Amino acid sequence: MDLAKTSLDRSRRLNIASALIDLILDDMPETTTAPRTFVLASRASQLAQIQTNMVLDSLKALYPDTTSESNPKFTTSFMTTTGDKNQSQALYLLGGKALWTKELEVALLEREVDMLVHSLKDVPTVLPEGCMIGGILEREDPVDSLVVKRGYEEKWKSLDDLPEGSVVGTSSVRRVAQLKRKYPGLKFQDVRGNLNTRMAKLDAPDGPYAAIILAKAGMVRQGMGDRLTCDLAPPTLFHAVSQGALGVEIRNDDKEALELCRRITHQDTAWTCSAERACLRVLEGGCSVPVGVSSSLKHDKELVLEISGCVTSLDGSTHVEHTLKEPVTSVEEAEDVGGRLARILIETGAREILDSINKDRERRIKEAEDKNEKVDQ
Repeated sequence: MDLAKTSLDRSRRLNIASALIDLILDDMPETTTAPRTFVLASRASQLAQIQTNMVLDSLKALYPDTTSESNPKFTTSFMTTTGDKNQSQALYLLGGKALWTKELEVALLEREVDMLVHSLKDVPTVLPEGCMIGGILEREDPVDSLVVKRGYEEKWKSLDDLPEGSVVGTSSVRRVAQLKRKYPGLKFQDVRGNLNTRMAKLDAPDGPYAAIILAKAGMVRQGMGDRLTCDLAPPTLFHAVSQGALGVEIRNDDKEALELCRRITHQDTAWTCSAERACLRVLEGGCSVPVGVSSSLKHDKELVLEISGCVTSLDGSTHVEHTLKEPVTSVEEAEDVGGRLARILIETGAREILDSINKDRERRIKEAEDKNEKVDQ
């Protein structure tokens, strides 16, 4: 056998095969990975949809060349949560900490959606396994605001102007507890529903409310800022943890979503909200508690975090408050300051107040359950 000739024939056959493959590849259309479509989900309320579209706009702004076919795509999905379904019972008595997020998180973990847009104040400090807060957008003014009944705007400019015995609507135990300290002559009554519903209840001529208290951020975002009577800022009223901030929850293994979220995150907001959430996490001890906070990040020669926290008994008679002001160089250090603030509050009496509040809630939940059983019988 002529080995040299056999080797040459084999080489020629390989060259011919290679040339044929090249011809086939040349005739095939170029294949590219299709851009991913991210589904943003939130509650179905008008405000939640407005906030979701705010996040959507921030994400789209990352890709100014709208003609590029390689840009990721974004779409939205809206659903009803447990908190939306139960509009009759006081939030204080519903018990759970995931009233506004549970159904959304199930959809996220089952990969039906990719990002959840929340009012960060509604998000529990401990998330389900597999979930994380990927991004936090720049915060709107976090204070609470007073809104008086239509027709009384010129007469009632603040809580001080309300006649003794006036009914003020709010669904927040935190607000009631703090305001009872300064306004023992006012009556506070639960008011549920979305913003439009609560405003309608306020303005109803035969309605009981002289005024209601709402988060300023929601009113502004929904274009109702003209109805705000005045702000209720510290020390009169410390706002809820992370109030005014939008958080984006993602799966913790979704690197693409995390990168997008990081690009739309506002650092100062992320650091202050993380400090507030760390404070609440330590205070909770497994229970949802009415904690008031206020925080800011000052830019000078160094970043200085100032954070205040308070816990108040339901009747307003007992109040614990403390402030820390310390330099920070990372979000982890900000969280450490928040956690330390919580421990100081606990050492100065917050635990006894919170235990009393939780016992009261358990008692009232049992009473409501017993009442429902009697009705069913």
